[in-house]
Amino acid sequence: MKKTVLVTGASRGIGRAIAEAFAREGHRLVITCSHSEAELSAFAQTLRKEYRTDVLTSVGNAGDDTYAGELYERIRSRFHGVDILINNAGISHIGLLSDMTIDEWNHIVTANLTSVFTMSRHAIPWMVHQKRGKIINISSVWGITGASCEVAYSACKGGVNAFTKALAKELAPSGIQVNAIACGVIDTQMNACFTAEEREALMNEIPAGRFGQPDEAASLALQLAAGSEYLTGQIITLDGGWT
Repeated sequence: MKKTVLVTGASRGIGRAIAEAFAREGHRLVITCSHSEAELSAFAQTLRKEYRTDVLTSVGNAGDDTYAGELYERIRSRFHGVDILINNAGISHIGLLSDMTIDEWNHIVTANLTSVFTMSRHAIPWMVHQKRGKIINISSVWGITGASCEVAYSACKGGVNAFTKALAKELAPSGIQVNAIACGVIDTQMNACFTAEEREALMNEIPAGRFGQPDEAASLALQLAAGSEYLTGQIITLDGGWT
């Protein structure tokens, strides 16, 4: 059965791979990004042409509740509601915590954690009404183990993991499942900061001997979306055995 799937941060990387995977399965899509309007529009056109599916695009700050509310108004008028929410939007910040400004802290928290709240808050009423729904949060192994020089990012992803577990308990009586994928090193633009030497050293630490691919995260998201209704509140690690 066709469902409406909202993917935040869908213009590139993991979000883009997830959106295409759901389009390939014939689902309706709502895809968002923070600023890459031309890139998002071109991607939407590709999805419409290749998979003949309905795609709604939106550009804005996923962590801004006013923006989220306006987006869901558009969704309600076109699709009624969201059946599957993929909270993927996020940014990284590398550096010493002592060098970080409060504005930088607030920016990364809004992008990585508050966005999960705003998008989930507006999706839940329709899901509760339907007595079904899936919320899948894209997290990180750093939310489990923490990373030096990525304290803010780690804190946000740790928050996403706790959010996932708590919301899953809250929504389980309504037939809604909430899970997270804690990614290891996925070969995306976010990790383009590494030099060739750093990439090789990092790969040597990973038992699988390589970085993960966005398509692998997308495949796992599809499995969670179609999987057992008894599977909820889980943080599923996708890291090639690294942690």
